[in-house]
Amino acid sequence: MTADLPIIRLRPKSKPQAIRHGFPWVFADELVVDRRTRAIAPGSFAALEDAERRPMGVVTVNAESKIIARMMDPDPQAVIDGDWIAARLTRALALRERLFDAPFYRLVHAEADGLPGTIIDRFGDAAVIQPNAAWAERMVEEIAAALRAVAGVSTVILNGQGRARGLEGLPERMAVLSGGVQGPVEVPMNGAIYLADLMGGQKTGLFYDQRPNHAFAQRLAKGARVLDVFSHVGGFGLAALAAGAGQATCIDGSAAALELARGGARAMDAESRLTIRQGDAFDQMEALAAEGARFDLVICDPPAFAPSKPALEAGLRAYERVAKLAAPLVAPGGYLGLCSCSHAADLSAFRNASTRGIGRGGRRMQLLHTGQAGPDHPVLPQLAESGYLKALFFRLDG
Repeated sequence: MTADLPIIRLRPKSKPQAIRHGFPWVFADELVVDRRTRAIAPGSFAALEDAERRPMGVVTVNAESKIIARMMDPDPQAVIDGDWIAARLTRALALRERLFDAPFYRLVHAEADGLPGTIIDRFGDAAVIQPNAAWAERMVEEIAAALRAVAGVSTVILNGQGRARGLEGLPERMAVLSGGVQGPVEVPMNGAIYLADLMGGQKTGLFYDQRPNHAFAQRLAKGARVLDVFSHVGGFGLAALAAGAGQATCIDGSAAALELARGGARAMDAESRLTIRQGDAFDQMEALAAEGARFDLVICDPPAFAPSKPALEAGLRAYERVAKLAAPLVAPGGYLGLCSCSHAADLSAFRNASTRGIGRGGRRMQLLHTGQAGPDHPVLPQLAESGYLKALFFRLDG
């Protein structure tokens, strides 16, 4: 294939060993970007060479992105076609089928599964593709065909929304590539039932990454009064109800997400134990404090406050504020779970912000457990961004 591809080359002072050792990205300032490179259509493939013209593999190129090249295959002779995609999907599926006894999971976690910039979540007979890189957008029909052949799904939905696509210069769009869904899909997880809106929900409709952290929270939830802040469709709240919580309150800004949480509780025959409060999470926590409300278990799972390095300082202040407002809502001897999905905030920075906030909230603490995403969200060790999720569980006194 190399003979048919345009050639792009690293600058002399770049570090090719990082790429040879598995780092999957080439940034624009590491590459010789001339007129020919800029002329390569976004999402096309090229042969990458180091400064000494030694081949390094087949990459996908997008001169409109700061990540100008993504490694597709270190084999310079690789042919990126439907068969190549199917082989990557087969490998990803084998892992998930070993891990889970039901077809509800993240099937492809982008670079960590060898499909750069591509997310695929599976919901039984349906799958949702997020093509967040130009090559995946260009070959989404081939990805869908391979997905139907390998995983046996009949419904494939393209969810082309989110910040990552904007960074690639891709427009937002939604499309049904095959099949179709009628209403939300029921998803069993940790004994709870969630309703995932595959067409109108946030991201792909459900966050599978929190599955192991839901499970840890369940160990603290039996008979408890539980508060789930930034609940989305009831992630931690419904898990707590499934584990025998006496009552769960879900707070979210989205009325539609809260109705899905209510529907999940109804499907679990637990609607009478669920309370929903729609509104700004910070305002709602302040209101609960003014009401004198206390809970045995409080969990806050906010959106990414620090989605990039420039946003890190403000994001850490926001995480600190979450902890400060949540800590007084925890009954003495109760538990507080704090989560971050910001890859720019590493575990140490997030933990420091959280403990500062708890202290400012007037509470003493023990850190009981540190969690991360489940194994259907594997981490590429060379790419810190693939290990974005952090969950801290504290016991509070005072």
